Amino acid sequence: MDGHHASSEGHRIAAALRQRLDAAAPGRLADAVRLITAHAFQIIATLRPSPEELDAVVQFLTEVGYATDARRQEWVLLADVFGLSDGVMNGDEGTPEGVTPSALAGPFYRADAPLLPLGADLCRNGEGDPLSVRGRVLSQAGEGLAGAVVEVWHANALGRYENQDPDNQPEHNLRGRFITDADGQFRFRTIRPAGYALPDDGPVGQLARRIGLSLDRPAHIHFAVTAPGHHRLVTAIFDGSDAAIDRDALFAVKPGLIGDFRPDGPGWALDVVLVLAGADGGSPQKPKTHDMEG
Repeated sequence: MDGHHASSEGHRIAAALRQRLDAAAPGRLADAVRLITAHAFQIIATLRPSPEELDAVVQFLTEVGYATDARRQEWVLLADVFGLSDGVMNGDEGTPEGVTPSALAGPFYRADAPLLPLGADLCRNGEGDPLSVRGRVLSQAGEGLAGAVVEVWHANALGRYENQDPDNQPEHNLRGRFITDADGQFRFRTIRPAGYALPDDGPVGQLARRIGLSLDRPAHIHFAVTAPGHHRLVTAIFDGSDAAIDRDALFAVKPGLIGDFRPDGPGWALDVVLVLAGADGGSPQKPKTHDMEG
């Protein structure tokens, strides 16, 4: 079969499939399949893949399935590494003006983090460089939000979260919940987190390495903030001095999320301002807590 005939056959099949989909029940699922197949046939027409290359694609998808189990979600990692997770969460609407941008919660979030008094230390084993964090939760009008619940969690100095490292870290290490004071302020002590790399021992990581995509994640601290009359904010503050700040594997670093971890006595200090969108304006953030980000 020559190239022209193959191209014509591809156009014929694409047209027939499109006709069948057009006759199917309307809805977002049919619309999605229509778009996906249209792009797939465009790839075929442009690259003219061989049967062996198609087999390689099918084998890759099969391996992603085999690598997924109750403890590891390789499919979500695939969506994360190619920016789909962040793209879906933030959508085309973007962040309302003045509101803190969102970021993926990651797979290591725990809803049962302990409620702690302001100024408490999140570090339960004393390992790492001390970090003092002061923050304030504001409305879009710039008013401090009293009584807001601020959840915090982050990796240790080796880039490991306590619930992925239970043999080496105490329960609830480097995580907790705080209630803001009358001015919307909160504060806590912890240790400076380290960045880390996403796993490359599976098909997605191997593909990323093969085509030159970064798997590095700059150091960051997660925050989830809830306040009456406002949309819940799930975000992260990234260490602006981290070498991977410009190549985050999950495309989550945004200008409003880069923090200044500055020297402070024997340790470090970080100031944070988190602005929430009002429930009567702006776009609520789409929840996502099962990705591979961390």
